[in-house]
Amino acid sequence: MLESELEIELEADGSTKTKLEYLTIDWFVNDYIALIAGKFLSPIGQFRQNLHPSWINKLPSAPPGFGHDGAAPISDTGLQIRGGFPIGKIRSNYSLFVSNGPEYITEWDGAGFELDGIDAEGKGADRDGEKVWGGRFAILPFAKLEIGISAATGKATVTSIEDELGTAPTLSNEQPRDYNVFGFDYYYKLGSVLFRGEYIKSKVGNATSGVSASDGGVWKTWYTQASYRIPRTRLEGVIRYSDFDALSASKDQKQVAIGLNYLFASNFIAKLSFESNDGQSGATSDDDRWYIQMAYGF
Repeated sequence: MLESELEIELEADGSTKTKLEYLTIDWFVNDYIALIAGKFLSPIGQFRQNLHPSWINKLPSAPPGFGHDGAAPISDTGLQIRGGFPIGKIRSNYSLFVSNGPEYITEWDGAGFELDGIDAEGKGADRDGEKVWGGRFAILPFAKLEIGISAATGKATVTSIEDELGTAPTLSNEQPRDYNVFGFDYYYKLGSVLFRGEYIKSKVGNATSGVSASDGGVWKTWYTQASYRIPRTRLEGVIRYSDFDALSASKDQKQVAIGLNYLFASNFIAKLSFESNDGQSGATSDDDRWYIQMAYGF
């Protein structure tokens, strides 16, 4: 089976930007194993691989830390094995993968370098020759509860510089740094109320050699969400609290998002939401936002 998603965005200057979110070839070996090759959505946690499509996500935006330069990986390019099997009367599902891994972004302040972000979007080339291994395992103790843990480990290297001054030296002799990710997620349905939550922590090691040698850092994010389908209507209310702790204080963000949805069908939804954001004063992470969105899945 061939799966893919193409994203088309309209930029602020009116230009169009296209991006391949994922493209995989899936081979269903048997009832318990599927082999996946290509660029796939990260199996770390639940949000990116299962919930991010607009017609599935209960809110118009991703939780802080689950987007670009966040704590949660976005996608990987490599091989993945996934499936599920029973453990007695308990169901379970799993994924294991090896990929090219992320690349690091460093920032030049005129005197030295400091890590700025993790570019954890599937790379078509492995420029440093270092792979990342990881996966997720979840159990369903009963039909309306799922609990999962995720982890990944490997090495990655600084490959790009944020340089507003234009005086940064050229990167050379970069040292691969440790890259470790840990995650926990849950899903629970109680009557008409659906609860979800997730925690992701990404840690980058120090580097003592190379032009951009600097200390490592930690990125952490978590959210918890509740949605309620109002009986005998097509209306659904949702509330989400998120807390993203980045290496750069300007990207730290606490957020409360409240939304009201109208479900035309299971794959067609209209959304109205408000985000109250608490970040560094003057930074975009501190700006409150209103969203209106219509999404259709096919």
